[in-house]
Amino acid sequence: MGLAAAIGVISPFPFYYWLWTYPQTWVELCGKGRDPSKVMALVSHFLKLIQFIALFSVSTLSWPPPLYFWPLIAFGQFLNFRVYQLLGESGTYYGVRFGKNIPWVTEFPFGFIQDPQYVGSIMSLFACLSWVPFQYILLWTLGYVFMIHVESKEDPTTRAKLIS
Repeated sequence: MGLAAAIGVISPFPFYYWLWTYPQTWVELCGKGRDPSKVMALVSHFLKLIQFIALFSVSTLSWPPPLYFWPLIAFGQFLNFRVYQLLGESGTYYGVRFGKNIPWVTEFPFGFIQDPQYVGSIMSLFACLSWVPFQYILLWTLGYVFMIHVESKEDPTTRAKLIS
């Protein structure tokens, strides 16, 4: 496994862990007048670019993709789109951890699929198995599984503002 590609693939997860676990430090770092969710989104998009470059560096692209590609990528991206549509930027990028009042959402896929954004992302990754070596897909998936575990420790029935 190429070390640089592996580091690129896992690069966002320490950042997400830090923000989830120590949200006040991020709010303070962002300073007054800056929306911590918006800044997180910008950093996350940059880290996502690094992940894609890392995957591309070890990929062997060919056309057409296998038949399993289309349903996995379509449903995976639908889940990602739907989560963002329902939660918005603040809900998707840890706004509740930064003290924002984010309404609890129960519309599909919430309530039907546990962690729909992560499930959608994992489905999209597995759609690329014919192009990307399995160990990189597995490593990225383990990052999502780790974050699912970390984020599952919050009790949604007691979601008081964490930061005053």
